[in-house]
Formats: sequence, C-alpha cells, structure tokens
Amino acid sequence: MSTNSTSGYIAASETGGAELSDGLVHTHGRVLSKVEQRGIEPVPAEQQQGKPGELFWVWFAANISILGIPLGATLISLGLNLFQALIVAFIGSFGSFAVVGIVSIAGKRGGAPSLTLSRAIFGVRGNMGPTLIALMSRLGWETVNTVTGAFALLSLSAIFFRTNADAKASAVLTVVCVAIFVACTVAVAAAGHATILKVQKWATWIFGGLTLLVALYLAFTVDWSSFIGASAGPMSAVIIGIGTIASGTGIGWATSGADMARYQHKSVSGLSLVLTASAGAGIPLVFIIGLGSALTAGNSSIASADDPIAAVREALPAWVAVPYLIAAFGGLLLSNHLSVYSAGLTTLTLGIRIPRAYAVVLDVVVTTTGALYFMLVSDGFYGPFITFISLLAVPLTAWIGIFLVDMVRRASFDKESLMNLSSSSAYWYHAGIEWRSFGAWIVAMVVGFLFVTARVSDTVVWFSGPLSRTVIGENGLAWLVSLVIGAALYATLGGARLPESLTAKEMR
Repeated sequence: MSTNSTSGYIAASETGGAELSDGLVHTHGRVLSKVEQRGIEPVPAEQQQGKPGELFWVWFAANISILGIPLGATLISLGLNLFQALIVAFIGSFGSFAVVGIVSIAGKRGGAPSLTLSRAIFGVRGNMGPTLIALMSRLGWETVNTVTGAFALLSLSAIFFRTNADAKASAVLTVVCVAIFVACTVAVAAAGHATILKVQKWATWIFGGLTLLVALYLAFTVDWSSFIGASAGPMSAVIIGIGTIASGTGIGWATSGADMARYQHKSVSGLSLVLTASAGAGIPLVFIIGLGSALTAGNSSIASADDPIAAVREALPAWVAVPYLIAAFGGLLLSNHLSVYSAGLTTLTLGIRIPRAYAVVLDVVVTTTGALYFMLVSDGFYGPFITFISLLAVPLTAWIGIFLVDMVRRASFDKESLMNLSSSSAYWYHAGIEWRSFGAWIVAMVVGFLFVTARVSDTVVWFSGPLSRTVIGENGLAWLVSLVIGAALYATLGGARLPESLTAKEMR
C-alpha cells in the first residue's frame, strides 16, 4: 500500500487496480475512503488549511451527549432552583471550554496534539506523567460513554422487543449492545481527522433535532409552577455547581484542545478558536444540562438512579422515549468519536510505536473491558461517575495552569525535538525532565488533593483529604487551587521565560 508523502492520509482500497492521488484511492472515478495516517508528528504548515467553523461543529457534536442529564440532576440535588442551574451551567460550560479554545491556539502554533506539545514544557520524559493522567481521563470518559450508550440500546430493545433492560439479567444482550457501540466508534475514530469533521457536522443536525423534540415535549408537559418559584440555593451550592460542571465538561476536554486544532490555518485568530470552542460546546451543554435540571425538578429519583438513561425513559411516554434514546445513543457516539481519537494520540505520545489506527483499537479494547465490568459485575453508575470526574479535575487543572502560563511566551515549537525522545532533543532538559514544570505540577496536584473528598455515596468514601472540611474543600474548589498553584509556581520558577538558545531553535 503506497502513501502520498505530502498527505496525512492513506487510502484503503476494496478492489485492485486503484490509483493513489492526493492521499485518496480512486477507482473508476469514485473516492472509496481516506484514513488519516499521521500520528502525533506535527502537521506541515502547507497542510494546515482548517477553518474555525469546522471546530464549532466538532465541539457541538461532542457535547450533545445525554450525559448532561445527570450533571443537571446534580445541580438540583445541590439545592439550586432551575434559574440558578441554568446560570451555573452557562458559566461552567462556556467558561471551561474557553480554556479548551486557548489550548487549541497551541495546536495551531505547533501543528501537534496537546500532550505532544506538552513535551516542550515538561521534557520528553517528564511529560509522561501528565500524559498518563490525560489518557486515564479519556479512557474513563470512553468507558462512561460506552456504558451509557449500551444502556440506551438496552432500553430501546426493551421498548421494541420486550427484553429485560437490566444489564445483569440480559448479559448476552448487554455484550451485543456494547459491541455495537464500540464498532460504531471505531469506524469513525480510526478513520481520523477528516472523517470526524464530516460525521460530527451532519450527525449533529440529526441527533440535535431528536433532542429538541424531547425538549419541546417537556416544555409543554412539565408542571413549571412546581419548581420555577422554588427558593434559591445557597451561594456555596452555586460555587460547587460551577466546579462540578467545569470538571465534567471543559476541564476533561482541555487536553484534547490542540488535537483537532492542529490542522487550523496559521492565519486563524486565537480569539476565533476560543469562541468556537466556547460557543460550540456551551450551547448544547446548557441546553442538555438545563433539560436534566428540569427533569430532576419534576422527578427527584433521576438524581440517584444507577441508570439515568432508564430513569428518564420511564418518565416519558414511549413515543417520546424512542427519539430520546436514539438521541442519547447518537450523542454519546459523537462524543466518543472525538474522545477515542484523542486517546489514540495520547497513547502514541507515551512513546508506543504503533500506527494511530492501531492505538485507537488498543484504547477501545481497554474501555470495552471496563464497560463490561461496569455493567455486568460492578454495582452503581452515577456515584462513581461524579467522583471520577472530580478526582481527575485536580491533576488536569494543574496541567492546564502550567500549560497556559507557558503559552504566554512560547509562540512556536521545535517540531523535530517534539518527536525526538533522546538526549539530543532540545526538550531533554535534565534527564529528560523540565523540573520547574514537573515539580510545579506535582506540588499543585498534591495540594489540590488535600482538599478533596472522594465520596461515591453516603456510605462509600474512597478517601478524604485533611483539608477537605475547610471552606475550599466543602465548596469543591480543589480543582481551582491546583490550577492557581500550578500556574503561579511555574511562573515563579521562571518557567515562562524560555532560554534564548531554545527560543531561537524553535523559531527556525
């Protein structure tokens, strides 16, 4: 199979006698397919032809996921009224995805994925720490997506074929549902960047329309008077809510910001990348989270349900439940496309030398195993989900703070050194580690966890930090502490001031 040396794609032919042209396989004038072959190596400037509008649809599609329902349920369970829940959803989602947009600027500058660019900051060895955390985040979210997507299929099967929607009681059907979701994910994520851009754009209209249908039904059937006039929750609940939404949305995607933006044209403004990420994700998130808040205000059992998909389904008539479940499946799939693609790039950043498509398959094997365990063996879904995103927010925001400070002075990257893992790399620093950034990250992470309580339920607590009962800990601000300490410590140590020799090398 030949590859066009000037393209990031290799085509897969179904028949013999195909010709390769512009990275595509043509046979009898028809384009069969194109699969991105570029891994984490930086995109050449002449191939950076993307426009911000493309990323708007990518982020919109990735966040139309029905997982916003349990996030909305969390806001109501905190004691917020619907108006407060909508304000919190707006601040948490738009604000956190503005950070994703800022990280995207680095992707345009360096033409490489976020964690690959991070090698310039942490050193080619030191960067393995943040990369492992980012990979855990991606794999965790993919497992949650797969579990929830399979639940949606189980519920659809229960409606159409009268099967048992309980995963443990229908083990074989559960395996089939997981396999369907995984197969649909791999088909797009393995194909790569160009395919994701097209699928995310057009599928958004389909699944977004179905979600809107459900919302319209609720708008005319929910007893608004039962909760519109509800008393407002305390400011502490508002703060906790913003942190929960930020942790469950933009913070989790921050390490993927540059992954899609690496194909953006050099002339694209940084502000446009920030706005497309913030609005692209914020619009559907506020809508879905608000939907979850409205549903929970009228049915408190949704907030504590082990299977939120089934809980919402039972609250709807069949003719509305079907489009709701189809939209749930599609939205989760769109989110998983981008997450698995990003996880594949993160896996390669660890130094594993396999083709990008193989890395996608490797990651999917891990998440499939986790999903089957979650559905067939483990008990509970909602509690571990919220605890999971809260825990990973601490090391992720520590990385974000350091990365953003570094962007203040680093306008370009030495692309050869990004791919060089030996001591000859400009990003080798000391024993492969930039100790200012790595040390700041460790300190910020440790301090952040001092304020964390990893509570799965009222009776199950994984651990509780010694400062968890302080104002910061009780208001869920550990993630903000990590971000501020990481950024401040890195800047104080001089991390934002690059050596002149390295700056000159990067500018070449």
